Amino acid sequence: MRHVPPHTARRRTPLSAALLVLLAPTATLPAFAQESEAPTNLDRITVTGSNIPRTNTETPSPVQVVTRQDIDRTGKTTVAEYLQTLTSDGAGSIPKTFGNGFAGGGAGISLRGLGAGSTLVLLNGRRMATYGLADDGQKVFTDLSTIPLDAVERVEVLKDGASAIYGSDAIAGVVNIILRTDFTGAILRGSYGMSDDSDGNARKATLTAGTGNLAEDGWNAFFSLDVGKTDAIKASDRSNRKWIGTGDLRPWGYSAGGSQFLGGAITGGGTGGGSSQVGSVFVPGTDPATLTSLPGCAQLSNVSPQDPGGGCLWDMADWRDLTPEEKYVNLFARGTFAFGENSEVYTEFGYSKKETVFHNTPSNVSGAWGYPGGPVNANSGAGAVVLGVGHPDNPYDEPVRVRYNAADVGGRVTDNTNEFFRFLAGVKGTWGDWDYDTAYLHSSTNLVNKRTGFLRYSAVQCALGNAACPGGVWNIGLGSDANPQSLYDYISPEIRAYAKSSLDMFDFTASRALYDLKGGPLSLAFGTEWRRTTNSLTPQTYTDVGDIIGLGYSAYDGTQNVYAGYLELSAPILETLELSGAVRYDKYESGDDAVKPKVGFKWNPVDWFALRGTYAEGFRAPNPAENGDGGLAAFSNALDPVRCPNGTPAPGGTADDCGLQPVAIITTPNPNLKPEESKSYSLGIVLQPTRTTSITVDAWRIKRTNEIAQGSTADAIAAGDVLRDTDLLNGVPGTGSILAINTQYVNANSSEVEGVDTDIRQDIPMGAYGDMRLDLQWSHIKKFERTEGDITHEYAGTHGNCDVTNCIGTPKDRVNFGATWNYNAWTVSGILNYISSMDNTPETGGSKDETCLNFRADGSPAPGDCELASFTTFDLSANWKATDALEIFGSVQNVFDRTAPLDPATYGAINYNPLHFSGAIGRYFTVGAKYTWN
Repeated sequence: MRHVPPHTARRRTPLSAALLVLLAPTATLPAFAQESEAPTNLDRITVTGSNIPRTNTETPSPVQVVTRQDIDRTGKTTVAEYLQTLTSDGAGSIPKTFGNGFAGGGAGISLRGLGAGSTLVLLNGRRMATYGLADDGQKVFTDLSTIPLDAVERVEVLKDGASAIYGSDAIAGVVNIILRTDFTGAILRGSYGMSDDSDGNARKATLTAGTGNLAEDGWNAFFSLDVGKTDAIKASDRSNRKWIGTGDLRPWGYSAGGSQFLGGAITGGGTGGGSSQVGSVFVPGTDPATLTSLPGCAQLSNVSPQDPGGGCLWDMADWRDLTPEEKYVNLFARGTFAFGENSEVYTEFGYSKKETVFHNTPSNVSGAWGYPGGPVNANSGAGAVVLGVGHPDNPYDEPVRVRYNAADVGGRVTDNTNEFFRFLAGVKGTWGDWDYDTAYLHSSTNLVNKRTGFLRYSAVQCALGNAACPGGVWNIGLGSDANPQSLYDYISPEIRAYAKSSLDMFDFTASRALYDLKGGPLSLAFGTEWRRTTNSLTPQTYTDVGDIIGLGYSAYDGTQNVYAGYLELSAPILETLELSGAVRYDKYESGDDAVKPKVGFKWNPVDWFALRGTYAEGFRAPNPAENGDGGLAAFSNALDPVRCPNGTPAPGGTADDCGLQPVAIITTPNPNLKPEESKSYSLGIVLQPTRTTSITVDAWRIKRTNEIAQGSTADAIAAGDVLRDTDLLNGVPGTGSILAINTQYVNANSSEVEGVDTDIRQDIPMGAYGDMRLDLQWSHIKKFERTEGDITHEYAGTHGNCDVTNCIGTPKDRVNFGATWNYNAWTVSGILNYISSMDNTPETGGSKDETCLNFRADGSPAPGDCELASFTTFDLSANWKATDALEIFGSVQNVFDRTAPLDPATYGAINYNPLHFSGAIGRYFTVGAKYTWN
């Protein structure tokens, strides 16, 4: 929070005073009364969303203020973990646990479900370099896990979208993480966490120390160092939690083929599937070609019962991590030096290094994937992987196509090491009637993505199909014990990708009061900004030629230079009415430019009531991953209307054909993309019915046009722009399983999201028994529409669309209800977290019998009646101030050990939705201590 000398003190109403108290967890009723009686000589503060200092926190824009105490009472140990529990966070959020994604190791927030790339994250009001890896290979975002928690003073979330002050690309809103500006003394904090299953151990230590008094000595310098290590948890370690610890959903009514994470099933009457850890081959001379398993299933698989279709089933949960191993060090340092009467020089330094290791399933030797040259089909046709004549596992006298999951090679392992650097130097103060702030910022990331266990396509073809292969012959299944290490080095080399991003920025802002109006000073602020951003990703080794089996291609390279200026006015034209307005001009070196306004009002006719509203416009130019050099070949899930028209299997098909099918999606950049634009609206009320009660209700709407998105996979399938396998239904051409889909980035027509946020806070003085605070945050999504051509899709309350929501879904309601009791040296808090149910459909409308994403073995929609159940957890924390210097704290996440609802459609986690992560881990304990030296 920036404090500057007041030019004109403005009255503070009881409403604004009450809000200040209710935002301060340590406030008591007497403090409230005293605050409301002090209307003059107040320090002015700058609130996120405006660069005009003011004497109260209630602005025309809805801003959620999160204090350190708010974070501490949840038991969360990182900024990212806390922000992803906000009710305004939605689909497109990037949890650190999704180690299998393109942005593995990063953590991002997605306000309003519009994607992490549409949420602007600031550190002390300024940008940071984006994470090296783009989410889904497209959406560049800011990694939240580079900030030491003890350096955080508070977080302010601007929730009405599109900021004329910080950047018009803040389409979904702004998250401003505000760190300490000065500190004297030292704080040492340590904590240890462990799950109820005695795993996932988390060790963390933080040291914050500072010296120098700015007022007395003219300077202050401090640093905060944060180090930690968290052990991985394997999915199979949760075998006691129903579907969480297994890929086999048959105990809950699904078929083997309908269990997304149960491998090896032979499907389609023997024509498909079969990638097992013993291997299977297509029998020569059969029409259609049918699979038969090689021997050894009993020795290599512990799954029971086995596949009635003749496959050899294996459980993917035995290989995949539930949470990755993580090691990190975060450092933040700041120095401030006063000069003159009201000016100071300041500098900030930040460094973070984090390593994340994620284990996944072994690679198959066949499949389909893409690269810039197009799709690769290793399943059938000329590119099929075969066992050559004379291969020890080929019982026939001709080459045969093979399916095999290479357990003998080992699981695939992704190791991301990311270094983040930030340097800021600036001057701020007062010159005449003007308050000014100017600084230069440099920030960068450097990421190394190392992978092992992946298979090189050309080497696999050689080692299986050529008896004279220079790398040797690869014995599979039972015979794999005879393979030398040199063979594995040949077919599975270590591969790497390198990602870099950088941000250089110079900005200047100034503000002053012009003259008095009836309600206070007419105030002006203006600013200018230049920034250069670079993003580059070299593709994984060999993926640029399509030579790594099953690994998508992602690469981009580009630079953006942006020049911007803004002007802002705040006009309290009456004691009861404040008007505000801002306009921003952004000019991109690519030629794109825009002038975007933001206007707002706040009407406070009586002390206990205020009405507020805003209108804003946003603008986001295409990033290098969308219109630069490179491309993307990824994996997703899709419905196949050919094998399952209108929810009914086509002749020769089965119920498994009607669920989501894994597919490769090849997306090319589009140099003709137009910038995204948006219009945002908010209208809300602020109530203070009593001195200890605060209620805010804000309705909001964001409409984004020219949305940059991956072209519709459904449209590509309908147009036949797909690659299909040879497992035809009754021999009908064009009915094979989809292997790959070709798309490009396009400007979809529009997306429109609207909803209501409610925030209620109640203080309850309890006399000799301390005091209690109750608070509730509730976000309701009324609409989440996406219009493509003449067709509008509604996603609110559904699991879909996987192209939009990362297959996480869009629940209509998220609620956090908290209670905090302060009594002498004790503080005890409880938080109830609620996420509403979702229809397991790609969008609203249509019969669930036709549109459900999953079906049980008997053909009925699943789970439940095609509905993902709601999920509620309760977290508990306590803090004991043993002495003036020593505090002991502890927390229990998911106190009642609730299990996450079954979600068979998502690909972000095994059989549970990433939104319900705490229900996968189970009960989790953290204890720690904090010691303070003054």
